[in-house]
Amino acid sequence: MDLALPPKVTPRAFERLSEIGAAGQGKALRVAVEGGGCSGFQYQIELDAPAEGDLVLEGAGEKVVVDEVSLPFLSNAVIDFAEELIGARFTIDNPNAASSCGCGVSFAM
Repeated sequence: MDLALPPKVTPRAFERLSEIGAAGQGKALRVAVEGGGCSGFQYQIELDAPAEGDLVLEGAGEKVVVDEVSLPFLSNAVIDFAEELIGARFTIDNPNAASSCGCGVSFAM
């Protein structure tokens, strides 16, 4: 595998973390990739404490963390926050995904 480019986090995603006070609680937004979901892999997005070995992306005093195992799957991806009719959520635009399902939570490579 080529040297992975780290994912990017939009200012809007960092802003949302700031709004919910993640850093004040000692938390970061953890973005992980797990096996499963309707397309083979799925994203796990949660507030969590940074851990040893995590890639830490920082902005606006907030942090987004990605573990070493998930990092290659998220190379050059964009982590954003979207407010849509179906609700507000963190989203991932992943150039590595060959296909994804309609819910945007799982993908195939």
